[in-house]
Amino acid sequence: LRQIVGQRLEDVGLSGTEHLYPAELSGGMQKRVGLARALAMDPSVLLYDEPTSGLDPVIGRTIDDLIVNTRNRFGVTSVVVSHDIETIFRISDRIVMLHEGRIVAVDTPDGLRRSSHPRVREFLYGSNGYSNVHATTVVAGEREK
Repeated sequence: LRQIVGQRLEDVGLSGTEHLYPAELSGGMQKRVGLARALAMDPSVLLYDEPTSGLDPVIGRTIDDLIVNTRNRFGVTSVVVSHDIETIFRISDRIVMLHEGRIVAVDTPDGLRRSSHPRVREFLYGSNGYSNVHATTVVAGEREK
């Protein structure tokens, strides 16, 4: 078990932190520990809920990079729920956008940017779409055999 814990913490850039308590970890470190715990189960799908929420932009980009690197290294499919537009476009292969519980768009990041759908445009470029429109990012990866 110690070997698995050590390896997974190393995988997320936290080698040597096994002795720390949760209260001693920064917000970004806590998110990475959560990912390490999930990876210990050798999943084929990872679910992320607002992975960059509450983080400063630099640490948020670090988490984005970690999500992409995890997908590429471990071949897992990731489903990411986020309102962070930069994160969505940085990490996604496909994006599903929801409004009032209904799917309003499924597309690539480039396709979504070109969308003429009013809710999509409001969320990406408008003023008041942020509270009612939720984007779910699906980042697909092929699991290694």
